[in-house]
Amino acid sequence: MSEMVIYGIHPVLEALRAGRVREVRVGDRADARVAEVVKAAERTAVPVKKVPSQELDRQVRGAVHQHVVADLGQARAVEVRDLVAVDTGAAPLIVVLDGIEDPHNLGAILRTVDAAGASGLIRQSRRAARLDGAAAKASAGAISHVRIAEVVNIARAIEELKQLGVWTIGLSGDADKSYVDMDLTLPTAFVLGAEGTGLRRLVRDRCDSLVAIPMHGHVGSLNVSVAAGVALFEAVRQRRGGVGAPPRALS
Repeated sequence: MSEMVIYGIHPVLEALRAGRVREVRVGDRADARVAEVVKAAERTAVPVKKVPSQELDRQVRGAVHQHVVADLGQARAVEVRDLVAVDTGAAPLIVVLDGIEDPHNLGAILRTVDAAGASGLIRQSRRAARLDGAAAKASAGAISHVRIAEVVNIARAIEELKQLGVWTIGLSGDADKSYVDMDLTLPTAFVLGAEGTGLRRLVRDRCDSLVAIPMHGHVGSLNVSVAAGVALFEAVRQRRGGVGAPPRALS
């Protein structure tokens, strides 16, 4: 992950707590919440600069920055195998994104990955939403905590996961199986496709299984970030011994 700029109270605070920030810039209309960010930066010896709020507007191209902008240093590169080896006290639980281009959806997925205590996220480095700016703000700071492996080819990443003993489950509205019928206590990677178009054919073909989230209303599908949350927390439920019919093994 390359150097990037983030903005907003929560994203900057979380980045400071994670030790990712190189510099903080605050506007000249700072309030008590901004003062909290300044104190957090001072505690960790991160430089703080005061600049005109109009300058912050320019730096973030008019986005809502809450008078706080920060530069993040380059994070340590994470590989697919690193996510499988993460010791969370449970089998690996990973999210794979196939061409998610909406930064708000990306940010929401990162927030859910963090909330579910998942091992991390795999994304393609090209033709995907940037990790800074709107995605970082939508993640409410989760971007500073979630392990993210960036790969050149999602299909090859899925093959690597399979070689490492991880079941790859693609979410697709036209699948015959339901997500609740899978044994998600096993090492699992959920694969989610782009908004509107879904999983690409080559990616679909690489998955061990395709599952759907049954729809009972008038709308045919869920937003991709909501679908990620539904699937991840079903895995959490199963891994905590949740009530209900016992999950059936992958076939």
